[in-house]
Amino acid sequence: MKNMEKFEEILDYKFRNKKLLNNALSHSSYANERKLASGSNERLEFLGDSVLSIVVSEYLYKHLTNIAEGELTKLRASLVCEKSLHIFAKEIHLGNFLLLGKGEENTGGRERPSILADAFEAVIAAIYLDGGMEAARKHILRFMPRDLEHSSKIIFRDFKTVLQEVVQKNPEEKVEYVLIGEEGPDHNKRFVVEVMLNSQVIGSGRGKSKKEAEQFAAREALELMGYETR
Repeated sequence: MKNMEKFEEILDYKFRNKKLLNNALSHSSYANERKLASGSNERLEFLGDSVLSIVVSEYLYKHLTNIAEGELTKLRASLVCEKSLHIFAKEIHLGNFLLLGKGEENTGGRERPSILADAFEAVIAAIYLDGGMEAARKHILRFMPRDLEHSSKIIFRDFKTVLQEVVQKNPEEKVEYVLIGEEGPDHNKRFVVEVMLNSQVIGSGRGKSKKEAEQFAAREALELMGYETR
């Protein structure tokens, strides 16, 4: 319980229903191992994903009044993708408070981006169910970048196009994106893509759509080539 109280301090939110927080931190490996009647945090993750999306959408709509719908969509996607949620989760040291099965514990589950991102969404749902939308909104907005205009300029860069332009300097080079797998439940599936240069893997990415995963794969490839992507 002391661990939970410490996490509440970090969240700056006191749960009335402690079971919600416990459920939000319970990974499926832990729930299966302990045969928890409440199950894992997957259902909360599903709800948290929707709450996160509406809060971020409303925030962008109100604060970026001169940006078109398509660009708002890109910016929202960048703020709710696994990579961003993983960063947010680390800011609140979420990995330290996860309840994991022995297998996940021994294989680095506390640091795994997908587990941390999912748990971050589950915590959002727990706060929403316990304290309502205003409490959830207050929590989520802690993580929004202060300089949205600057952030939007970064996000609107098309990394696939940039990579293609780099590669085209050598006409014999060929870039290809390959879907190598899918992760997660049907309601919150993530796609894993590798980008290949002449059959050599030069980057990989995960995203909630194939296009998003391709963008992150291109970004990683550019970073490995020494290009600035931030």
